[in-house]
Amino acid sequence: MNPRFRNVRRIGPVQVASYLARGRHRHLATCTAPRCDFSAEYDSRAAAELAARTHRCKA
Repeated sequence: MNPRFRNVRRIGPVQVASYLARGRHRHLATCTAPRCDFSAEYDSRAAAELAARTHRCKA
């Protein structure tokens, strides 16, 4: 089953979203710029948003 993303927010080129996985809330930060492979999963929303704010694209 695919996760249903909610509370999606864009911070620069990075999108931050929350979803429910195996009964736990997870948070994802993913860069949408072409040829940038940044994506990471976090336990807290604050950590995902911090990663989005400090991400510097290499693309």
